[in-house]
Parts: sequence; structure tokens; C-alpha cells
Amino acid sequence: MAEGMGSLYFAIQRRRNRGLVGLYLVVGAFLVVYAFMFPGLLTIGGFSKFSQNWFPLALVTMAQALLMLNGGISLAIGPLVSLGAVVAALTMEGPAGVLGGLVAVVIVGLGIGAITGAIVAYMRLPAIIVTLAGSFIITGIALILLPRPGGFVPDWLSQLLAGHTPVAFGILILVVIGWKLFLATPLGTGIYAVGDNPVGAFRSGVPVERVRIVSFALSGLLAALAGLFVAAQTGSGDPVIGNPFTLNSIAGAVLGGVGFLGGKGAMRGAICGSLLLSVMINVMFFIGFPPVAQYVAQGVIIVGAVAIPEFARRWRKA
Repeated sequence: MAEGMGSLYFAIQRRRNRGLVGLYLVVGAFLVVYAFMFPGLLTIGGFSKFSQNWFPLALVTMAQALLMLNGGISLAIGPLVSLGAVVAALTMEGPAGVLGGLVAVVIVGLGIGAITGAIVAYMRLPAIIVTLAGSFIITGIALILLPRPGGFVPDWLSQLLAGHTPVAFGILILVVIGWKLFLATPLGTGIYAVGDNPVGAFRSGVPVERVRIVSFALSGLLAALAGLFVAAQTGSGDPVIGNPFTLNSIAGAVLGGVGFLGGKGAMRGAICGSLLLSVMINVMFFIGFPPVAQYVAQGVIIVGAVAIPEFARRWRKA
């Protein structure tokens, strides 16, 4: 029995990886080019800085992919990053200290995510509309708490998370391990089922509403923690620093092969997509692309990442 389950598991993993081989090759090629252009990447310090730049993008891409796998999407990822940074910077300079700030960020991320998920699940409203409205509310709260960049993050925390050691990469590995453990639970398995066929999942006994609420809560937690890390990088909080992360999180997930309609893709692909996006931005910067050209190039690549597999699928059917 155990042998049969093991064979089924590896068969599923092979099927999920089949569409990611091309992505792995492209990411590998970009990494080789980047390492050639910036040899310092192969040193501890260079790898540390690179992983620190990639880390918040990886977290928000995971946050977005979590909802896309579940058949939803969030336009509030960026504002949640900003709010996480603001809450961290404000609470850490008070009597609560670093531990209190971490707890506050976790509560804010889980709480806002769970509330959003409950509205989507029980009121049957489209996630994109709920999160669009939520993005304005969250941005307003961040601006009320901290109208302009400020607050305080201890130097030792900034040095720990954004110093000359690859702590960020180690934390990312722990997050990925946590995701794998979560997937082994009934709620984790239910994410794919609800995203692929919510009616069938409900008839099979999957608690659809609970799965959606947990998905949004975990997504909010990842986005808020990304904000804490950004605050550690900058040494303060900024109520609008997370704005670019909303579209970049979608771009990373799409590049990683995660589908908009749910149930399609894998978190490993999303993480790899965020790595590709991060390396792509760095390579274009070193080549000398102006910021406007970088945005155009990113857009073209993202459209290609969506269109090429679709054309290939139609060609195979024909």
C-alpha cells in the first residue's frame, strides 16, 4: 500500500514538473549571464545581497500563488507589504520591542487575510473586487498610522536580516519546508481541489469555505512578513513602499506557470518565477536598460510566458 502511494506521489510530482523544465532552463541561463556580468554573485556577500533582494519578491509571489491555486487573486498584496513594514517600524520602537513587533505583524497579516477570505467565502464575492477595495482600505490605514516614512527598526535586526550573511535565503528554505508540510494536511490538499473544482471538492467533503479563509490568511501573513523584511532592509517603515509588489507578485506567479483559474501550477514554479523576475530585473539594470524599457521588457516577457504554453497546447490538440 505504502509503495503504491509512493509511486502515485512521484507520478504526480513528475506531471507537475513536466511544464517547469523549460522554466528551470531559462532561469539557469539568466543566472549564468548574471554571474558572468557580476562575478561577485559567487561570493558569500554577493549571494547574500542577491538573496535579500529576491526574498521579499519570493514571499509575495508565494502569497499570490497561494490564492491563484485556490482560484482567486489579490490586489492587496502590495498594501499589505506596506502595512507590515509600518506596523513593524512603529511597534519595534516601543516597549514591545522586536518580539512584540513580530507578533503584531503576524496578527495583522493573518487577521486581514482571514477577514478578506471570510468575505470572499461566505458572501460569494469575487476575490479581485474584495481585494481591490481592501487595497484602498489597507493603504489608508498605513497612511493614518505613518503618514510619511519613519519609525525604527533596530540595527542588529537589520544586520541580521539584511547584512552580509545569507539569512534571508535560509528563512526562505524554512518557508518552503513549511509549505510542503502544510500541503500534507487536509487543508493543504484542499487548496488544489477547491481551485480545480469547488463543487466537486464540496461534494467530496472538502470544507471549501475554511480552505479559502486559511488560504487568504496565510497569503496575508506572507505579505506582511515581506513588509517586515523590507522595513529591516531600509531601517524604517514606509506606507507606500509595497505598491510595486502587487503586480510583481502576479508576474512571478504567472512566469512560474500558475494559472489564473485555479488548481494549475505548483509553488516551486512560482518561487522559480519570482527568481526569474528578480534576475531579469538585475540583468536589465546591468545592461543599462532605462526604467521605462525595463517595464516594457517585463510586460513582453510575461505575455510570452502566458501565450507560448497556450499556443503549444492548441497546436498539440490540432
